[in-house]
Amino acid sequence: MGERAENIRKALKLLREKATLVAVSDLYVSEPYGVEEPQPRYYNLALRATTELQPLELLAFVKDIERTLGREDDTHNKPRPIDIDILLYGKGVHESPELTIPHPRMHERAFVLAPLSQIAALTPHPKLRVVIAELEFMLGDYSDLAWLAEERL
Repeated sequence: MGERAENIRKALKLLREKATLVAVSDLYVSEPYGVEEPQPRYYNLALRATTELQPLELLAFVKDIERTLGREDDTHNKPRPIDIDILLYGKGVHESPELTIPHPRMHERAFVLAPLSQIAALTPHPKLRVVIAELEFMLGDYSDLAWLAEERL
């Protein structure tokens, strides 16, 4: 919702408070996933960062960023100003009621794999033991995804 590219810029700035951004993918646009009612297209990117935060601390931090940028509770699959997911955390696996790493459905979504492959193509998925570029190739469905060349972050 709102100024999508500006929301992402603000989120990147806020992330820098507790993380060092190493790489940021290009910006992509995709059709809303898993929704039935009409919604604006989503902006998507992936980033690689280093942080001293542990997985649950990182989750709390990104949830604070989402709230700061206007995200309300209970907006799953609804329009929202920002949505930050933790896809991977090093080579680790984390499973708790609050957080699952690697993201349990990332390998099913072109809007995740295309930008992630730009910055982490040779990174293996910790559970599937296949590199991100291979997951992207295996998925192969990019009909609802476009590179957004006119927006640069």
